[in-house]
Amino acid sequence: MATISYDKVQDYLTTLVPQREPELQKMEEHAKQHDFPIIGPACGYYCYQLARMLNAKSVFELGSGYGYSTAWFAKAVKENGGGIVHHTVWDDALSKQAQGHLSNLGSTDVVKFHNAEAVETLRQTPGPFDIIFNDIDKDGYPDSLPVIKEKLRSGGVLIIDNMIWHGQILDPNDHEETTEAIRRFTHDITTDTDWIVSLTPIRDGMIVAYKK
Repeated sequence: MATISYDKVQDYLTTLVPQREPELQKMEEHAKQHDFPIIGPACGYYCYQLARMLNAKSVFELGSGYGYSTAWFAKAVKENGGGIVHHTVWDDALSKQAQGHLSNLGSTDVVKFHNAEAVETLRQTPGPFDIIFNDIDKDGYPDSLPVIKEKLRSGGVLIIDNMIWHGQILDPNDHEETTEAIRRFTHDITTDTDWIVSLTPIRDGMIVAYKK
């Protein structure tokens, strides 16, 4: 019997993702070369699938980097008949880089770019939203949940990245601030009866939560 490892499973999941557009492949290569954290093909395709299943037309991203996850959501929103994906990052260079990539993908017509602090921007942006995607600094995860809950529509979906946190949440001796923040967020959302929550062990772990 073949030895199964977490890395082998992740590699296998990536092979199941259909061929990506050249621009998406370019974004993936940039992440490898510069060690920039993106959600990767398997998680990106999963986000796309969820957005298509939900027929999402309004998506808000908290922490969008240079637009890799945005590209997947924008693809879904366009196929769903149009709408808006909010790309939010507090870095002018990343925002401009994202605008270039999404322009090359022909998706800027469904993307609104915010160069600002993500949670406060969500608070100030009229909702509700079909999907909220959260990939901000992990220390900020717990305090973001009440704002997310207020802005996500009933029947909407929250997707939140890095919930396995490189396996650190499994180490009882790991009490780093970021690790504890992820543990607290996980506890808060899984014990709140207003949510139906699953943790999917793709890449670094994604929570998908349905708001009742």
